[in-house]
Amino acid sequence: MSAIRHPALWVAVVLTALTASRLAMGQPIGLITEIAIYTLYGAGVNLLVGYTGLVPFGASVFFGTATYAAAILMLRAPANELVAIPFAVAFAAVLAVAIGLIILRRRGLYFSLLTLAFSQIAFEMAFKWTDMTGGENGLQGVPRPLFASYPAFHAFVLVSVVAGMWLLWRIAHSPFGRTLQALRDNEPRVRSLGYDTFRLKLSAFVLMAAVLGYAGALLGFMLQGAYADNLSWQHAGDALLMTVLGGVHQFLGPLWGAIAFVLLQDRLSAITESWWLLFAPIILIFALASPEGIQGMVQRILRRSRWTLVRDGIPPRPGRIEPYVGEHAHLDPAKPILTVKGISKRFGSLVTANDISFDVHPCRLHSLIGPNGAGKTTMFNMLTGMLRADAGEIRFEGREISRLPPHLRARLGIGRSFQILSVFPNLTTFENVRVAVQATSRRQNGLLRDAHGLDQVNARTWSLLDAVGLADRAAESCANLAHGEKRLLEIAVSLATNAKLLLLDEPLAGLAEADRVVVARLIRSLAETHAVLLIEHDIDRVLALSDRITVLHQGRLIADGKPAEVGTNPDVIAAYLGKSKDEAVETYRVQAARSAAATTKPLLEVKNLSGGYGGSVVLEGLSLTVNEGEAVALLGRNGVGKTTTLRAIMGTVRASGGSIVLSGRDLTGAKPYEINRAGISLVPEGRRLFPNLTVVENLRLAARPGGASLDEIYELFPKLKILQRSKAESLSGGERQMVAIARALMVPAKLILLDEPFEGLAPTIVQEVTQALVKLRGRVAMVIVEHHAETVLPIVDRAYVLVNGTVAYEGSAAALEADTALQHRLLGVVQAELDAA
Repeated sequence: MSAIRHPALWVAVVLTALTASRLAMGQPIGLITEIAIYTLYGAGVNLLVGYTGLVPFGASVFFGTATYAAAILMLRAPANELVAIPFAVAFAAVLAVAIGLIILRRRGLYFSLLTLAFSQIAFEMAFKWTDMTGGENGLQGVPRPLFASYPAFHAFVLVSVVAGMWLLWRIAHSPFGRTLQALRDNEPRVRSLGYDTFRLKLSAFVLMAAVLGYAGALLGFMLQGAYADNLSWQHAGDALLMTVLGGVHQFLGPLWGAIAFVLLQDRLSAITESWWLLFAPIILIFALASPEGIQGMVQRILRRSRWTLVRDGIPPRPGRIEPYVGEHAHLDPAKPILTVKGISKRFGSLVTANDISFDVHPCRLHSLIGPNGAGKTTMFNMLTGMLRADAGEIRFEGREISRLPPHLRARLGIGRSFQILSVFPNLTTFENVRVAVQATSRRQNGLLRDAHGLDQVNARTWSLLDAVGLADRAAESCANLAHGEKRLLEIAVSLATNAKLLLLDEPLAGLAEADRVVVARLIRSLAETHAVLLIEHDIDRVLALSDRITVLHQGRLIADGKPAEVGTNPDVIAAYLGKSKDEAVETYRVQAARSAAATTKPLLEVKNLSGGYGGSVVLEGLSLTVNEGEAVALLGRNGVGKTTTLRAIMGTVRASGGSIVLSGRDLTGAKPYEINRAGISLVPEGRRLFPNLTVVENLRLAARPGGASLDEIYELFPKLKILQRSKAESLSGGERQMVAIARALMVPAKLILLDEPFEGLAPTIVQEVTQALVKLRGRVAMVIVEHHAETVLPIVDRAYVLVNGTVAYEGSAAALEADTALQHRLLGVVQAELDAA
């Protein structure tokens, strides 16, 4: 970053300009000194809020007690400002260690309220410990020997604040600061990479306290006294308020917030003692009009909305990216790397693991399969320490690890991916992988070195991105990636830790066929040098790739052996496979033909639709029509715009051009809730249920007059009647998908948009969901986004295939199903690659 764009320089310029303006008007500069101190105060708090994701309501406990620490030292010992300020910083840091060890085990509202409680405790002590703190009169007459003249002290404050902001900017770009931002987005994922998240949070907490201690000491010298007011609950949230007012996700937000807060307080208090009655509406207006604060409002006016917590951009792409080569684990294939013996786990009356034992050997691909709800992901969670087993033992390289926390297991060499996407949505694609690679570096906790200056980390990051086909998307925000691209990104993140044992939880879910071929080949090559334990529902690919297969059903191990043995095991066929694929497809085709009731009357008309994310164009001139009662498939490779099309129709992605018309009503630019009330429901990727609500509560929350009744839902999905009192978080992936579809039917919908309804489902569950969709044919129109053309084409009337945001094929589903050459060309399926895989 050039010096002229450095935020610390802008802090210096703004504070100097404010000082000059006050002097030019013949007014005292004390107000600007206060603004400078509160800027540092707010920036310290934002280290926790904006970067770490923790919200302290009572950060004033460090600001206020540091003021007392500096004042007491100056009044009771021969000292000066350069001794008292470091003493106050050290006092605040030690206090933060003591408080942090107590409260950082909690998150969210509990953490926030505990900080406020400690601030109030400090206030009571300061107010009543008269001998030490002066009680309600405070401590007065604190000397300022080195800066007796106020202009000299003011200059010292400005220089100190600018230096402090420079240091915070430096820390934000360090390996430590970059990891904090990942922690803010997804703490479980950071822990799974081998980071000690409690230590990270404690370090950030202590660092915040040290900054606040410095600011508090400066305030004490400015006032030449120490008073309890800053510790009271009325002022405990001042710094947080300033940060929010300026912009939590903007590095300079605390500066703008401090200016607005201090100046408004000064002006309004001159009008009335009850100045908060005037100030509160201003805060409310900003909160409603601009959630990103003052800087966010300016950005929106200039059409440059983005977070500025760190500089924009990523390290330059090398001229030649080195091919990814997995670290050879140097393990003995004859000895098991993982031994599971007698593992059991239950949640109340639900048994998810019952006396399960198996071994995983190096240099083999060992698959763990079973129907949805069999206990596969629960097993992964026990192996990685996210869940504690009720009984049994887990040995890794001969060492008992059942009681080790997740980050220590990761450091031993256990890496994993997650069934539900687990990435860092507010970081770039590059930064997602770089943070994972950094976990293996000795400099992972560096405070001052620029993380993007670690050349070896950068080089390996580029290699991993290239290996999964995301090198060209490295600078893109993760939130803007397509679902399949996020799945590829998670695989790269999992590979980054140099694990000896890789636990891959449905890594092929949500990928187009061509990408599945690439990733399957990558997994097979990893199994040559690593131990790989794979959960996957693509049974054909599992049988082709695996060296050994373990099958779970209802928490029990029902088969364990070579693929040929497992594939013919009657118990496995009955529990997992259900009907043969060809038999199921033919059944659906017959049922679909019998129940088809589509008309030629247009229901939804999308014309010349354009749109995208953050200025990028994803859809360009897209047009499609859905008739009443018709089922339409929307196909295409990852990243071509399928999910974006559904989001644009639902209004969650703003269209930059074109029109969306439903039953003659123009919905272009309408809000999502208006579109839903007009008759369009969405079944989103990832299901997105309310985890703490039961099945029936999730359904009733969406219910409106004219929608399906609970009896109709239970007729469509009989299993949901049995599970109606179960919380959504305890359901399997297939059961969650049933609830998501049922929820969409609880509103009077004319059209249902289904985004990847079969993702991550076992074959028997795919059959259940498909049969339900067939029953809906004619009752409601459907648009189904799906990667597997062979699954969806038999049950729909027509199909659209997207390529680069435009329609490349429109026509009969039967015609596309029969034309395999056209499928290969449009969907990227190369038969030679499939055969090779």
